[in-house]
Amino acid sequence: MKIAPSLLSADFLRLQKDIEFLNRNADLAHLDIMDGCLVPNISFGFSVVDALKDELTVPMDAHLMIVHPERWFERFAAAGVSFLSFHLEASGRNTAAFIEKIHSLGMKAGVAVNPDIPVRKLFKFIGQADYFLIMSVFAGFGGQKFIYESLDRVASLKEELIRRGDRAEIEVDGGVGPSNAAALRQAGADILVAGNAIFKAEDPESAVRALREA
Repeated sequence: MKIAPSLLSADFLRLQKDIEFLNRNADLAHLDIMDGCLVPNISFGFSVVDALKDELTVPMDAHLMIVHPERWFERFAAAGVSFLSFHLEASGRNTAAFIEKIHSLGMKAGVAVNPDIPVRKLFKFIGQADYFLIMSVFAGFGGQKFIYESLDRVASLKEELIRRGDRAEIEVDGGVGPSNAAALRQAGADILVAGNAIFKAEDPESAVRALREA
């Protein structure tokens, strides 16, 4: 299981220390990019991402919760992002073209969906996307409770990937922690995004190990 701690839950007054923690313990550094339009919140932008580029030794995994994400693909590539996902709700009929554009910029492309979007809508992009991001809460805020129906959504997508012989990974984001990590692994998740479960833990390093070994 790959672990992608979410910087949204990091302590921005001691970000250097949290970056060093990620370099020692994480597989990916998850960046939640919110614009206040697609989701009801605003997070951080390129001033932070650019600063992270020279400090992180693990790949940056940017999750774009923004309208017109395609406007910023080149900018995120220039900022050193390796994994870039956008929401199906923001791409619509342009989804395949967006995936192709991300690939042309040398990044892995992911398609994300909120809990109210039928997971079968992702099936048409199997064979195109490198990974799929299943939101197990509604995008926009950290600290929400895990929606347990997400397990069925992950399992359904995994079953279809296996049926087609596709090796795309499934990433899960939202309310992930020790209580559901094992169930997510069993359902077919490959990458777990966790914020509070890691950065708010008494021992964050142990928290990462517990999630990885669930």
